[in-house]
Amino acid sequence: MKKKKIRKLIVGILLLALLVLVGLFVYDKLFKKDEVKEVKVISKIDKYGYTLKENKPKEYKDMFKELEKILNGDKVDEEKYVSQISKMYIYDFYSLNDKTAKTDVGGVDFVYKVALENYLKKAEDTYYKYVESNIYNNRKQTLPVVTNIQVEEITQKAFAYGDKTDEKAYFVNVAWEYTNSAFNGYQKEATLVFIHDDIKLSLVELH
Repeated sequence: MKKKKIRKLIVGILLLALLVLVGLFVYDKLFKKDEVKEVKVISKIDKYGYTLKENKPKEYKDMFKELEKILNGDKVDEEKYVSQISKMYIYDFYSLNDKTAKTDVGGVDFVYKVALENYLKKAEDTYYKYVESNIYNNRKQTLPVVTNIQVEEITQKAFAYGDKTDEKAYFVNVAWEYTNSAFNGYQKEATLVFIHDDIKLSLVELH
């Protein structure tokens, strides 16, 4: 009788331990949320409103440093300026691997502020539509990364927007590739139109 009681007691303890483990597992999967790390801004070009976040890839960080050099000089070379932000825009918009969700749209620093709301909506409904969330760093999705960006031509001519016209807007022809050949069918060239927006050059059109 004592052996049976001991056996039942051991079985009961094991079952209880199993239930506790299962309960902890279910809680962890269904209710516990991993902490979402806040992305810090590590550099700014205050005069122009450009910011650099710590989660950006090294390639973009290097481009940002080059932009700082161009804009912090005694006299800004506008052609170098527009060339650099064209490359930065293409890299930041068309590279999706570093984006945390479909709402994490790239290139916003360079877009004309009046057009920004429409720009974000269009991006989320098209190119960014199927980007899976990665706020907990557990995404398995393969996404494109831009490489080998080439500014092929820069021209200046009049461009009308709203009730204004910039007589010397910049039209920049750019071509690029992707690090993964699986994305070779994606867009690989574009013309970007930048207008003078106070001291900034702002993107108003992409085609």
